[in-house]
Amino acid sequence: MQFIPNTFSGLALLCLTLTTQAEILPEAEIGIKIPLAKKPTTRPMGVAYLPSNQHYYIADGGLAPMGSEFEAPISKSEVHAFTSDGQYVNSAKPGFDNRSIYFNPNTNKLETITYNISSAVGFSPNTGIYSLDVGDKGEVLTTSGDVAQFNPAFGDAGTMPSYDPVSKHYYAKQDRGNIVFVVDAKQREKLQEIKLDFAKAQVAHDDISDHYIAFTGVAGNELALLDVDHKAVLIFDLNGQYVGKSALPTTMKLRSQNHFNGLGYTNGMMFIYHEPEGEFGTYYGFKVVK
Repeated sequence: MQFIPNTFSGLALLCLTLTTQAEILPEAEIGIKIPLAKKPTTRPMGVAYLPSNQHYYIADGGLAPMGSEFEAPISKSEVHAFTSDGQYVNSAKPGFDNRSIYFNPNTNKLETITYNISSAVGFSPNTGIYSLDVGDKGEVLTTSGDVAQFNPAFGDAGTMPSYDPVSKHYYAKQDRGNIVFVVDAKQREKLQEIKLDFAKAQVAHDDISDHYIAFTGVAGNELALLDVDHKAVLIFDLNGQYVGKSALPTTMKLRSQNHFNGLGYTNGMMFIYHEPEGEFGTYYGFKVVK
């Protein structure tokens, strides 16, 4: 136990605590590896951790087939369940073209945000935010529930929003640029725009992940963005100011799809899909801020 002299004022102790909590790790630390047990049905997308059963859930994302008299236009994308140490449990098809998946402590539910949440390319069935049901053993089920319908405030059709359970706001990165929309799902217009300082971070928009920015929940280091070309995670505050970066292992071979999918932030880690590793690819969970 660390001894703190009683000459510290309460304010000084609080500042010391916040400083310690807000550290950016110069080199990202591997917290977990999750090898995929089967080929992704479409494209590998986000990752969520459910504290109640200590399981991870990885969602695929892909457009639904065209409807016909024989088949409804329902996405064939699966969601895959894994134990806390990365062991495969099962897969199921809830019927959504998943873009983001996350645990919402306000509802105690696993939730997914679909492609075209904004209806930017026209309305289609199963578009919006939905809860995903899981079984008593942590297995993902095919049943789900409605959370919110399509909302133009999210902007780009392909955005992969992240969620802040305290403010209940979503952070939706817009493609081909440095703009992040702040969204309340109950309102039809964005609350504000955050402009990320790419100049200070020394990156261009085509260096970084196009649709996803993570919400970390760490004060002063709230937003995390994958720099694909330079193999690093960039950290920004809620004003868009660049704070620092955490370097990824130089041995990782990131590919073009890392610009568009295979990303998530959960259980205090930034998850990145590493396609060349294993038969079907492996998700790395990196600790980048603490």
